[in-house]
Order: sequence, then structure tokens, then C-alpha cells
Amino acid sequence: MPKYAEEILAAVTELQQHPTAEQVFLEMKREHPSIALGTVYKHLNGLAEEGLLLRITEQGSPDRYDRTERHDHLICSRCGKIADVHLPDIQSRIEHALGREILSYDLKIRYICPDCRKQEENNAEGGTQ
Repeated sequence: MPKYAEEILAAVTELQQHPTAEQVFLEMKREHPSIALGTVYKHLNGLAEEGLLLRITEQGSPDRYDRTERHDHLICSRCGKIADVHLPDIQSRIEHALGREILSYDLKIRYICPDCRKQEENNAEGGTQ
């Protein structure tokens, strides 16, 4: 594995928050002050192409990176926060419905996260006083 690639892979796994390339870059700078942002992007893209990382793409937001363990994502429509969700046996249900085997799928569920929901409730309460 090329220089830094293993550490970048470990950083994505350790950050556990679907980091952007910039967040991985800041994490890597702690141990490697001379590392360039372009180097981090190059390795993240390479790791994603090799199937060692999952790239989460959302229109209007920077790409985020995640481990490849099978799981799906909840994405807040307000703040963009991404949370993992494990929904067992979805692939077999899809295959049964289609009548054929599938190689993979990518499920992104959009919702309003608890923090944004609470903020909306607080704003509504403040507006009616």
C-alpha cells in the first residue's frame, strides 16, 4: 500500500463520523505536518476505487468517506449529518422482488435528525410567545 494510504484508511475508520477529505487531512497533519491536501484526496479516491473505503456523495455537499462494512445511511435534510443504520436482510428482499441476484445497493434515507427537529420545535415555541 502506498505511503500514507494505510494511515488514511485508519483515520477514516477511527473518526467514525463520515469525515470529509478536509477532516481526514486535519487528522493526518497531526502526525505528518508536511502532508498536502492533494495527497489525502489522491489516497481517499484510490482507496474508494479499490473498494477499501466507501465514498458517500450528496449533491451540494463534499464527499464523505466511510468503512465498507455493509450498512446504510440516514442523512439529515437540514444539516447534512450522516448516521449509520443497519437494516438486516434488505438485499435478499430486493433480490426476491426483482427475481434476480444483485451485486450491491446504496440506500440513503433522508430525514430530519433529532437535533434539527429539536431546534425547529424550539424556534416554533419562541415564535408563538
